[in-house]
Amino acid sequence: VQLVESGGGVVQAGGSLRLSCTGPERIFRICAMGWYRQDPGNERELVAAIGGRSDTYYADSVKGRFTISRDNGKNTLYLQIDTLKPDDTATYYCVASVSPFIANLRQRSDYWGQGTQVTVSS
Repeated sequence: VQLVESGGGVVQAGGSLRLSCTGPERIFRICAMGWYRQDPGNERELVAAIGGRSDTYYADSVKGRFTISRDNGKNTLYLQIDTLKPDDTATYYCVASVSPFIANLRQRSDYWGQGTQVTVSS
């Protein structure tokens, strides 16, 4: 399964970005999906997830600024990032689970994209 992210870049603090992730139709039809981020020296963090019934999860560090959504008709997962902070600088990875439940995605992500870099300048 190939997940492909796009939309990363270099932005100033306070700006916005929208990340996108495309993949096979069968993934978007039933699977929980999400976005991890990681930068050197820090642990990988699940920042947002969306379940098979469009239930959502957000890490406390991003609540109110990040919005996850999916368009199953376009086989695309989105992460809208607003009010960017320098601490948001990281590589963002699109992930998917074979299960529709976010709890399962948090335990194990079966599919990973190659990542897209987000750099926020102060």
